Amino acid sequence: MKILVTGGLGFIGSHTLVALQTEGFEVIAVDNLSNSSLEVLDGIERITGTKPLFENIELRNKSAVQKLFKKYDDIRGVIHFAASKAVGESVENPLLYYENNLNSLIYLLQELQQKPAAHFIFSSSCTVYGQAEKMPITEDAPIQVALSPYGNTKQIGEEIIKDVAKVKNINAILLRYFNPIGAHESAEIGELPLGVPQNLVPFITQTAIGLREKLSVFGNDYPTTDGTAVRDYIHVVDLAKAHVVALQRLLHHQNLENVEIFNLGTGKGSSVLEVIQAFEKVSDQKLNYQIVGRREGDITEAYAHTEKANTLLGWKTELSLEDALSSAWKWEKKLEISKKPPS
Repeated sequence: MKILVTGGLGFIGSHTLVALQTEGFEVIAVDNLSNSSLEVLDGIERITGTKPLFENIELRNKSAVQKLFKKYDDIRGVIHFAASKAVGESVENPLLYYENNLNSLIYLLQELQQKPAAHFIFSSSCTVYGQAEKMPITEDAPIQVALSPYGNTKQIGEEIIKDVAKVKNINAILLRYFNPIGAHESAEIGELPLGVPQNLVPFITQTAIGLREKLSVFGNDYPTTDGTAVRDYIHVVDLAKAHVVALQRLLHHQNLENVEIFNLGTGKGSSVLEVIQAFEKVSDQKLNYQIVGRREGDITEAYAHTEKANTLLGWKTELSLEDALSSAWKWEKKLEISKKPPS
């Protein structure tokens, strides 16, 4: 039995590969390397002692997906991370996002539906809730109209999986992430954005290391404690472990429905300024930042109600915001050292 991890060399995918191998799973990592690096495989090997099987495949290519499943006919489960994920880019190039994020999902499900039993974990997002009316956000909160093509692909992806699971022998768990941050404690793998970071924490660490002149804080007039937007920041290692627990739930037939949905967060919201202050504390660095106008599409606050995941999955976060920021800073410093030519 093998587990296929698509987008396996990405930020969350790579940490999940480590968690899976640590629990004894044999994994196949698939990635098209459009937003990742082969060096991630070496980092995973240094952590676990085992280099995952790897296939450089474009999942938008239907025949390539078919060949993959013929080559590995004992795939029992799929954890599907592979997707384009930049909100702004999705607004500018919506067809790219619909093609990449939906076609890859459809082609995977077409292969899985031919198996007598298959297990599917979908990388979804709290973006499906939009600006929820109540905090913390439960899994029953209404799905809002998507604010971007990226967010829409997550909503449509969930609907596709639900429809297929009604008529095919596919069991699925949809994991709605809040804001993953941090890096593995070894600093062998971490978040590696190409170009200008779209997320807060890599922009913080790149500013602190000197790659960016200053950090822009988008808005200080939100109705929050300090006026800055509030998010639920979850350590990527905790997030990765949740995928293993969800997979085991399906493999052991513990799921109560064909498709289950779980929020993955800490249950606590932190403002942008609180994250900056926490980073300055753990890194002993003074961060250069400025307050600028709000960014279009940003919501005021979002943090998870975690009782369902805590109770049914038996999973909860173990690492703090400070742990995550400290690991992200350690990773950033290692990247800086690796760029320097040998003396």
